[in-house]
Amino acid sequence: MILAGDLLHFNDEKGKLFEIVIQFAAILAVMWEYRVRLAHVLAGLPGDPTARRFVINLAIAFLPAAVLGLLFHHAIKSALFTPLVVATTFILGGFVILWAERRQHQIRVHTVDTMTALDALKVGVAQSFALIPGTSRSGATIIGGLLFGLSRQAATEFSFFLAIPTITAATVYDLYKERALLSADDLGMWAVGFVAAFVSAFFCVRWLLRYISTHDFVPFAWYRIAFGIVVIATWQLGLVTWSSP
Repeated sequence: MILAGDLLHFNDEKGKLFEIVIQFAAILAVMWEYRVRLAHVLAGLPGDPTARRFVINLAIAFLPAAVLGLLFHHAIKSALFTPLVVATTFILGGFVILWAERRQHQIRVHTVDTMTALDALKVGVAQSFALIPGTSRSGATIIGGLLFGLSRQAATEFSFFLAIPTITAATVYDLYKERALLSADDLGMWAVGFVAAFVSAFFCVRWLLRYISTHDFVPFAWYRIAFGIVVIATWQLGLVTWSSP
């Protein structure tokens, strides 16, 4: 989104606010995909220990990124939301994925329901790296989960569940901070972006859940590395004038 916004010259404060809004649309797609599970958890909170543990684990995993985001929100947005930072973290993140996938996985946790509070905290710390643009929130949490002993299925599902409070909180916070930018004249633009993000995220989530059942993330790692190199090459060769802090 940062790269597309830069190419479209839609990378000002209103553009960044638009990115938050369409990210929230994507999270609504996740909530719709897991609506049965979420309803079951909510219904079981009064008397089901498994449901309570699940919600507590989400809260624990949410905290590291929430605290760091509140402390460094302005510095991150002003200094790191640039195409070259994104390209660099794309490349570095790709190599981290390759390294993680080549390690021997020792699975301790097969489902999200058997995660401990410590497992949740570790995944939450991994999510904090996604405060650096280009790191990929889902990538950081899934790969972090694999490194910490979660199965591929558990790591991916917990990553999606953790996105719900994380992106929702970020949306509410940014809408409040940038409320002066809200205008009825932009409703059409927001509506189109919202619907497009919801539909595309809905199909992407379903595809990814099927994909991880039989594949690893090595192709995604090479994609990240290649795409990052393309961005840096176009900058060095003067083919694209990418913005800087």
